[in-house]
Amino acid sequence: MSGIPGSTSTAPRSTALLTDRYELTMAAAALADGTAQRQAVFEVFARRLPDGRRYGVVAGTGRLLDAIENFSFGDAELEQLAEVVDPAALDWLANYRFSGDIDGYPEGELYFPGSPILTVTGTFADAVLLETLALSILNHDSAVASAAARMVTAAAGRPLIEMGSRRTHEEAAVAAARAAYLAGFAATSNLEAGRRHGIPTAGTAAHAYVLLHDEELAAFRSQIAELGSKTTLLVDTYDIRQGIRNAITAAGPELEAIRIDSGDLGVLAQQAREQLDALGATGTRIVLSGDLDEYAIASLRAEPVDSYGVGTSVVTGSGAPTASMVYKLVEVDGHPVAKRSTSKESRGGRKSALRRYKPTGTSVEEVVHPAAEQPALGPHDRVVPVPLMRGGERVPDLPTLEQSRERLRAALVSVPWEGLKLSRGEPAIPTVFEGA
Repeated sequence: MSGIPGSTSTAPRSTALLTDRYELTMAAAALADGTAQRQAVFEVFARRLPDGRRYGVVAGTGRLLDAIENFSFGDAELEQLAEVVDPAALDWLANYRFSGDIDGYPEGELYFPGSPILTVTGTFADAVLLETLALSILNHDSAVASAAARMVTAAAGRPLIEMGSRRTHEEAAVAAARAAYLAGFAATSNLEAGRRHGIPTAGTAAHAYVLLHDEELAAFRSQIAELGSKTTLLVDTYDIRQGIRNAITAAGPELEAIRIDSGDLGVLAQQAREQLDALGATGTRIVLSGDLDEYAIASLRAEPVDSYGVGTSVVTGSGAPTASMVYKLVEVDGHPVAKRSTSKESRGGRKSALRRYKPTGTSVEEVVHPAAEQPALGPHDRVVPVPLMRGGERVPDLPTLEQSRERLRAALVSVPWEGLKLSRGEPAIPTVFEGA
């Protein structure tokens, strides 16, 4: 696996299936009227954060760059599109490769309302085809990472395992596992995510394995015989107290962990800890799962819990399954253009952003400004967007997935403490627009 986040030799080939028909219509019409080659700048941004959120996390950039590099129209797609566009447009699509430039926020960076998360520069026809591709990846992965980051904060240092593959599309499951790992989850149960992205995998037997056997103790002994005591036994299929006794009988006090998946988890964790200690299993960890989200995790912070398994809430963005990002044309041939529709207006012109910090490292504000008019940088300020592609080629030495994890960890440390609250409130830091 290469050092690029999300890069993999098995990345699926991007095709016309990742383009909406209206994008093809615009490209074909622009080719016909001679405007296709006008230089255009498109910008990805979110007008607002999901209700109750104070920051967003950029995720999916590595997957997007992979997809753009492989974005092409094969014979099967061209045959299908022969009924959609005219022959001239079809010939153009047959040779399509994105050849423009892309700048954007690195993966693991925080974003706020109006942040220029991605800037795509190229001919109108080249760039307009990327809208659905860019938004589908960034909206999904950023929604998952944003929710996962809140869960990591709520867990206060306790490990989390992503285990939501059964609650989403099979390919979305792999992407969600990657986004959750980027946000700080320790592992995933999704083996394909482990293969593609090098993410640690973890998991244990489900209730079905206990039910398969005539007795719970027999199921536990079988699992221990296969995996040894360094495994996790699910103890709540029947009676939890008896399940814990059976688990220690089968594995001994060296059992790695037990998992509880239902019931009043806080109370059960306390009772399980007392029982395990009484049985001499003082080192056996307690793993909780079962419809957990950031609020449930936060409510369990005072309980004797060692780690959490999170499924549905993380892969669905914990109530915000999209980051609500949009892809808007902001400049044509060097001239700003802007949408003025009520409540959906945009700011014209190519933009950049810098983030200001206190000497202590706490972030103060995000300044969005015309790209050609960068404000003076203070001693602790930094420019947020970085080059991602030049001439259709990925720039070298982009951060690895591990480096992106560290970027997010540091970014969250820089957020004022009130910005990490789970309660409703204003964005963690304000966005200031200068001349944009």
